[in-house]
Amino acid sequence: MGQFVSMLGTQMHAAALSWQVYQMTGSAVQLGLLGLIRAIAVMSTSLLGGAVADAFNRRRVLLVTQAMLMLLSAAIAVVTMSGSVTIWFLYVIAALAAATSAFDGPARAALIPGLVPRVELAPAMSLNMLVFSVARMVGPAAGGIAVAQVGLSGTYWLDAGSFLFVIAALAMMQTRLEPPVVRGNHLEAIVEGLQFIRRTPVIWGVILLDFLATLLGSTVGLAPIFATDVLKIGPEGFGLLLSAPAAGAVLGGVLISLVPQPERPGMVMVGAVVGYGAGLMLFGASTTLLVALLALAGAGAADSISVAMRAVIRNLATPDPLLGRVAAAHSAMAMGGPRLGEFQSGVMAGAVGPRIAMIAGGAAVVVVSLAMGALVPKMSRSRLDELDAEAAARDQRWGHGGGAATTSGSAGQAGSGGDQ
Repeated sequence: MGQFVSMLGTQMHAAALSWQVYQMTGSAVQLGLLGLIRAIAVMSTSLLGGAVADAFNRRRVLLVTQAMLMLLSAAIAVVTMSGSVTIWFLYVIAALAAATSAFDGPARAALIPGLVPRVELAPAMSLNMLVFSVARMVGPAAGGIAVAQVGLSGTYWLDAGSFLFVIAALAMMQTRLEPPVVRGNHLEAIVEGLQFIRRTPVIWGVILLDFLATLLGSTVGLAPIFATDVLKIGPEGFGLLLSAPAAGAVLGGVLISLVPQPERPGMVMVGAVVGYGAGLMLFGASTTLLVALLALAGAGAADSISVAMRAVIRNLATPDPLLGRVAAAHSAMAMGGPRLGEFQSGVMAGAVGPRIAMIAGGAAVVVVSLAMGALVPKMSRSRLDELDAEAAARDQRWGHGGGAATTSGSAGQAGSGGDQ
């Protein structure tokens, strides 16, 4: 619940920042540059963030990162309120926030499997995704309204205050697991994690598909341009465009919770990514706000199904001592891909127009997802029992001195004792 409130504020912040950059510059390329700067910051620090998540108490890492993100939001609020804000200041704050998130994300992702038994992992990930999707649905719309009602600085202050809730939740969390321990230095730990990914097709296939889909198809990067120049719907309508994918994601999360666990999650994931690309194509061709919202909602529903399946596959196929580093590598691609996608879509929109850029991006997503499904059959066709058996073997090997990293509690131990 603390993370829900914080995520709500973060989405409001993101909506305000992209709106502020476009209003200051009027340039699709400079709006895309915001995404490029975030991508560079995330992708250059995520692997170190994963090593830190596997070396230190993950709850304490989250306390530090959330406090730092709160201070960055307060800083941008103060400077915006003073009237001295510049585009380069916004870029610097965005880069620092993205780099901090590169330490926050792996620690949070690696903490979740230690909170629930392995047999409850799939519904736990679905619940986590549902919470984030609701925040992503409400946050951008609330951000658009906040920008219109209390201004940009007021929106940033609301975001800064939202971090207090997740900090309080983390402070109250009692853990009975000892901190993870990584033998050797962080560079060796990073190399070790990358070697594991390279030797595990189901992992690198999931990561690569996620990266390519978000690189080629960006729903966020062109939203200010569609709101301002194509659909002409103002800041409130802009907030709705950002909220629509999350609204669809909520529906997708509910659907996942109601149907039986898919026997082949990779196949479902590939099909969901195809649906995501089709939704982007429809959004690019839309001429009314209603059609645009429905298209984005459909893309969001497909994306939420894909995210849940990716999380289940990654967590089942990764031994506990490597969870932070594998999550970090995935985070580098999952966070870097959309940021690079914002830059790519901004440059392409400047060259051929936003509509063609969005339609072409969606078509590319469809082609890439089908190609990946065919070229990496281990990713798309593995059954749950196969993933679970391989995970149990890897836990045995890594948890008993088979690799350089060890932890005081395996995933199975965390299920019976674990963090409360």
